[in-house]
Amino acid sequence: MTSPGREDLVVTQASIDDWKVVVEWAADEGWSPGLSDSASFFAQDPGGFFIGRIGGEPVSATSVVTYGADYAFLGFYLVRPDLRGHGYGLATWKTALAHAGSRTVGLDGVVAQQDNYRMSGFELAHRTHRFSGTAPVGETPSGVWPATPADRAAITAYDSACYPADRPAFLESWLTGPEHRTFVRPADDGHVTGYAVIRPARGVLRVGPLFADTADDARALLAAIAADAAGSEVAIDVPEPNAAGIALVEELGLVPSFETARMYTGPVRPFAQERVYGVTTLELG
Repeated sequence: MTSPGREDLVVTQASIDDWKVVVEWAADEGWSPGLSDSASFFAQDPGGFFIGRIGGEPVSATSVVTYGADYAFLGFYLVRPDLRGHGYGLATWKTALAHAGSRTVGLDGVVAQQDNYRMSGFELAHRTHRFSGTAPVGETPSGVWPATPADRAAITAYDSACYPADRPAFLESWLTGPEHRTFVRPADDGHVTGYAVIRPARGVLRVGPLFADTADDARALLAAIAADAAGSEVAIDVPEPNAAGIALVEELGLVPSFETARMYTGPVRPFAQERVYGVTTLELG
């Protein structure tokens, strides 16, 4: 039986309900997005999600979520396994990428696809390593506490210094999502020196972001997360250039389990990359 051709593919913007099947595809690939991540993704850019269908059935997907006028992030580049090799993914990718307009686009892609991404104008910035393992039993350190609504403005300002774009709409949802737990490391003058979020995913608790001024701040936040998740499987994605971040997760007994390539199509606004001890998600950067 002949497979449908690319001319039979219909690519449209996806609703949050459409996206449920794409999240399942991502989980089957081992990406393990958080159980309630989609609400935060759509809060940032509800028009940035695209799904390809043949005969009304979903077969492919790509998201390109925009942040302001200058930055976008590509994720969920997926094709149903039984229909790969027919060009459906590339057709969906092209439609989705057009949503970015003239913005610089980032992605966290599997390393094996780097050459293909380069053909679309992406260049390697660094690699990111996922570390996984069982959170050790410990106590929450002093100087770290669960975030409250009163911390929201300080966290949002801190996040803007650690990310290539402002993302208040995303954070409003991310910090308050179901079973998302946020820890903050405050300073005496009211600002924060770091924050971290942990959330449930399929069979694991995902940490992200983990942003901190120093390795000591990051260590304290990680200790609070470990105490909160003691005995559970956890995972965190650490940029390879942050050697101190890799050392910290190794101190917890976590081991590398997955690797991606952070790539961009152009320049991004300067941000405090040295404070990024754990990225937010591989789907949104």
